[in-house]
Amino acid sequence: QGRLVESGGGSVQSGGSLRLSCAASGITYTNRCAGWFHQAPGKERERVAYLDHYGTTVYADSVKGRFTISRDNAKNTLYLQMNSLKPEDTAIYYCAASRPFASCSASASWPYWGQGTQVTVSS
Repeated sequence: QGRLVESGGGSVQSGGSLRLSCAASGITYTNRCAGWFHQAPGKERERVAYLDHYGTTVYADSVKGRFTISRDNAKNTLYLQMNSLKPEDTAIYYCAASRPFASCSASASWPYWGQGTQVTVSS
């Protein structure tokens, strides 16, 4: 069974940076969509960024130019570098991986989820 474990969350001041990591075991990121989602209190979970099967990156408009998603296949780890953080970025961040060759845009394609890591940005 695939398992994803996030790390790297924490508390920072506005304008600060954090890097999230997501180590996979039991599955590899090869030929899968791999992405980051977040859920703020009282809000639905939203997609932040993902890599498709070809390595193409897609970002939510709210994080473009500030966040960078990347993947290290040798370490089987997904990353999210978050710069210029804002208070509205405060949320629990989850990494996820899709079934092989599944559509990245379909919610049912993402069966593998991490436990989540809290990111808190203070003003």
